[in-house]
Amino acid sequence: MRDGGPEVDPDRDAEAGETSAGAFMETLRTVVIAVLIALGVRTFAYEPFNIPSGSMEPTLLIGDYLFVSKLSYGYSRYSFPFSPDLFEGRIFFSEPELGDVAVFRTPRDDKTDYIKRIVGLPGDRIETRDGVLHINGEPVKRDRVLPSQLAEIDYPSAAGAVYIETLPNGRQHFIHERFLDRGPLDNWGPRTVRPGHIFAMGDNRDNSQDSRSNVGQIPFENLVGRADVLFFSQDGSAAWWEFWGWPGAIRFGRIGDLIE
Repeated sequence: MRDGGPEVDPDRDAEAGETSAGAFMETLRTVVIAVLIALGVRTFAYEPFNIPSGSMEPTLLIGDYLFVSKLSYGYSRYSFPFSPDLFEGRIFFSEPELGDVAVFRTPRDDKTDYIKRIVGLPGDRIETRDGVLHINGEPVKRDRVLPSQLAEIDYPSAAGAVYIETLPNGRQHFIHERFLDRGPLDNWGPRTVRPGHIFAMGDNRDNSQDSRSNVGQIPFENLVGRADVLFFSQDGSAAWWEFWGWPGAIRFGRIGDLIE
């Protein structure tokens, strides 16, 4: 028996050390697996994007955050981070539909993500006459939204006119004509959509760079994915450090909305 202090059990200390090391490794393993799953989901399934401009108002507002489905159109080099030149064209391809809100890269700028609405598929003849979209010679139906109704869609201060546009396949969405059908692109075309391409326009028709202008027609290969759902939205009234203003800046009514 040893005098002068508590006895030390070396076996117990070793066991405690092994337990701590095991717990650390299990935590590290869990973190690594979680990161790999998150990267896999972002790369192959859903990628988050935010809206920095008003070209898709009133459907998408500045400060909206949304998930884009990469599963919808299959995969091309633009589906992956840094756009690696792994293969040509698309694999597991599903053709987009009229009315889809799509993220894509343009042939002229394959580094920047654009988001617009698909209004023309291969073979379609696209034209605007006095602000009214025409597809294959037929005017697309639109109905004006009353000013009293604009507050219901978080878009109460729109200059000009807002309409509900109904595409030939029955899909409906809002559009904004800021200059009341007298904008620079309100009389445009006609142009026929080339094979393997789409024609895309912003819902904010008088404030959008799209297939009527420098964006041009978009090859199928340049599609990144389809915008599906809003997961967050804030109006920009509070800076990141103004935490006391965060609750008032969040557009709670938009969170979880499906993108029509």
